[in-house]
Order: sequence, then C-alpha cells, then structure tokens
Amino acid sequence: MDRQLCVLHANCQGEPLAALLRLCPEFAARYEIRLFTNYTREHVPDEALASCGLFLYQHLGPQWGPLASEALLAKIPSSAAALCVPNMFFLGYWPLWYNAPGFDFRDLFLDHLLGMGLSKAEILHLYLRTDLTKKYDLQDFLDRSLEREREREAHTPVKYLDAVLAGFRKTMLFNTVNHPGPELMVLAARGVLSRLGLTPPPDAEMLDSARLLPEFKMPIHPQVAEFLGLAFAGPDTLYPVFGKQKTFAQYAENYVDCRLLGIEDFTGYLHLR
Repeated sequence: MDRQLCVLHANCQGEPLAALLRLCPEFAARYEIRLFTNYTREHVPDEALASCGLFLYQHLGPQWGPLASEALLAKIPSSAAALCVPNMFFLGYWPLWYNAPGFDFRDLFLDHLLGMGLSKAEILHLYLRTDLTKKYDLQDFLDRSLEREREREAHTPVKYLDAVLAGFRKTMLFNTVNHPGPELMVLAARGVLSRLGLTPPPDAEMLDSARLLPEFKMPIHPQVAEFLGLAFAGPDTLYPVFGKQKTFAQYAENYVDCRLLGIEDFTGYLHLR
C-alpha cells in the first residue's frame, strides 16, 4: 500500500514528535512525514498540503499570515485528517526568562544588573544572593505561565497540562522553556496516535527516542527551586551544558562573561566553555 503524506507543521518539538510517531508500525506503514518548521517561517508548498492525507500542526494565529493554521487548513483536501498537536511551553523553572533578540536564554535580573555597569563580581554576588521573592512575585510568574499554557492547550485535543502540574516538582519535565523532556514528548505522541486510532509503542521504547536537545538542560536558580519545592534542583545540582556538567552559579558566570565580552551567540559560547 502506498503511504500517504503527513505534513507536520511545528517548531523544534516537531522533530522528536515525528521520530516517536515513526516508531508506531501502523503509523509508519500508513504515512510518510514531511516536517516544516514554523518558527523559521519555512514555506509550506500548496502542493504538499493539497496532496496530504494527514495534517498535524501546532496552532498559529492570524498574525502568522499565510502560515496561520486556518490558512493552511483551508488548503488541505476534504478527505485529509487534521489534528492540532501540543506546543508546550513552561516558564515555571525559569521565571526570569524573557524573549528578546540578540542573546540566547535571556534573564531579566541578570540583564538588569549588567545594565547598571557593575563589575562581574558585583553582578554575580547580587544575582545569587539577593532574595528573589522580595524583588519578584514568583507565584504570579508561575500563575501567568500556567494560564498562558491553558490557552495553548485549549487548541489541541491532546492534553498535557495536568501531567505538568502533577509532575514538574518531582522531575525536570522541561530542558528549556520550549523544550519538553522525554516524558512529555511521549505523552504528546501517545495522544496523537490514540486520536488517530493507532496503538502507541511501549513507553520504554518511546522514551529512548524522545530526546529534544538532551545535551542542554537550562540550569535553575536555586532560589526558584526552593520556592517551587523542586526535589531535583539546588545549588550543587549539576546540569548538562553542551558536553559539560555545570552548577547554576557556573552557568550564570558564563552568561555574565559572554555578555561582558560583547558576544551575542551564547549557545556557541557555552559549547566552548
């Protein structure tokens, strides 16, 4: 039987999701996946959409123009199945992260201290020793992150937020704000397969393939870990950082060094440190 085209329109979570779906013999026999990366605004050819038998997508609103989900859905055949898949994002571990161009893994407090023109020693002392709960409302940060995630989850029939709430204090469920760990990627893949009426492979088999940037787990501020009651994080916890094992303090020092040197590619810098 000829395989049908599955168009997968997703961010960095698309690659591990595709790998997990291919582990299902029924899915692999029925579909050939073609992945298009949404955050890079990769063009999705009309002919791919018109010939697909399955369209898997992360919801994108009208501000995405021709890449908006509604615009793409209008181009698939009426005979094709369509399913909105999870687009997971979590600020709970990193409440001071913010999205700004020019540097990877931005930190609100560190950037504030760097902007004051302080020395490296002063920046690190204040960053690591200041009582964050007196400067930032960490509970409000968490609540707002979860509310945004409820809005995201509302677009997909594959639910995951209950699993995040039940487990994020016991296990590091995200490697970075938008890189879910293997447990959540397996949950997403199982949900997609179940919605398609297919039988997921055993969890153990899927967990081995559910790797999204495993070489980097963004270190968690020990005060945030204490505030959240995280069982797995503290000042002496070692995190994988592109081939090295680093504490949060060592990671923060790398951040400050990179910024003070005027280097914008923090990821590249971390590979060399």
